[in-house]
Amino acid sequence: MWAYESVFYQIYPLGFCGASFENDGVVKENILKVADWIPHIKETGCNAIYFSPVFESDTHGYNTRDYSKIDSRLGTNEDFKELCKKLHENDIKVVLDGVFNHVGRGFWAFKDVLEKREGSPYKDWFNINFSGNSGYNDGLWYEGWEGHYDLVKLNLKNEQVINHIFECIKGWIEEFDIDGLRLDVAYCLDHDFIRRLRSTCDSMKKDFLLLGELLHGDYSMFVNDSMLHSATNYECYKGIHSSFNSMNMFEICHSLKNQFGPENWCRYRGMHLLAFVDNHDVSRIASILTNPQHLPLAYAVMFGMPGIPCVYYGSEWGTKALKSDGDPALRVSFEKPESNELTEWISKLAKAHKESKALCHGGLLIRHLTNKQCIFERCCDDERVLVAINADGCDYTAHFDANAGAAVDLITGDKHDFGGGSHLPPYSARYWKIV
Repeated sequence: MWAYESVFYQIYPLGFCGASFENDGVVKENILKVADWIPHIKETGCNAIYFSPVFESDTHGYNTRDYSKIDSRLGTNEDFKELCKKLHENDIKVVLDGVFNHVGRGFWAFKDVLEKREGSPYKDWFNINFSGNSGYNDGLWYEGWEGHYDLVKLNLKNEQVINHIFECIKGWIEEFDIDGLRLDVAYCLDHDFIRRLRSTCDSMKKDFLLLGELLHGDYSMFVNDSMLHSATNYECYKGIHSSFNSMNMFEICHSLKNQFGPENWCRYRGMHLLAFVDNHDVSRIASILTNPQHLPLAYAVMFGMPGIPCVYYGSEWGTKALKSDGDPALRVSFEKPESNELTEWISKLAKAHKESKALCHGGLLIRHLTNKQCIFERCCDDERVLVAINADGCDYTAHFDANAGAAVDLITGDKHDFGGGSHLPPYSARYWKIV
């Protein structure tokens, strides 16, 4: 699977393009703005883009009106087709948000139900009680996602709904040549639906990625040979910033060991979960960390741990935003991309990750651990890489058995000798490849 050796770049298109919150149906041509960022995205080291919702919706993208049409605020299908062509010409894969658990009140089939009620041929596409009422006083009750009536839950056991979704995906592959889907609230989706989705997508395009949004629970219930290829690793997302803020590297290492360690009981060994330090739903990492010196180190952990690294647009140069200020604060439009020392650092980490078999596919072993330092090993076949982090503001020398005499740092290219201990400068990270 191509994704297992890739670095993702996430864009929230409606925010990225500065679209108005309400969809007035007026066609604009904003999505091609992404094409101007291609040199920057490649410079950052990313070779796949995950687009948050791009299809016609009522407001924020997750209340879909039409699965077959690019949101009017972003442009037309032809605009997006042109963009995907340019991305592919630059060897950048395209993954779209598949919002299949629910639709918006403006979804064409739901509007037909509101108009024709029991006479609508689409009444069984949703979970409806015509004897009840909704928060919108529709004179009928319907199931909304987690009680949100602007998000109308689809009946994913209905064959017509399933066939409609699958036909739309086929259209996306044929029209835009997309390379995969990120499934919104995958933890809510019917398991049989996911299995059929996997089988259908496998038949449509080779190595078509299915990545699920999972927040909690047992990821292996969804990530397996018959369902998803990957899922969002929220456990380690929390562990990364929490470990630095509390100066307790035991927390993230505990999660990494439990997920990917060598013991038989480790839950996700061999899985390639999506690793991230922030996204469109949470505060930016630069706003969470209490010590700015830890920002490069947080990315070093993310790129060094098992999984598929993902960078959220704007965070690669240290943009700040808090979830408490509302979603629009997290999903802003930048006039142009920026580059600074953090951007250059992430570029080096991305290059090291993509070029290392151990970092892409290797298992994990904790080799050295204190409250302020950690060293874990990634090993695959004949390649070994030691990921070393010093979160302290003081020099540190680690003494441990590396079973090797020398290494080269995949980030800097510097040679390293393990004899006499391994020196780590203040606030530093190293990817030592054994030679």
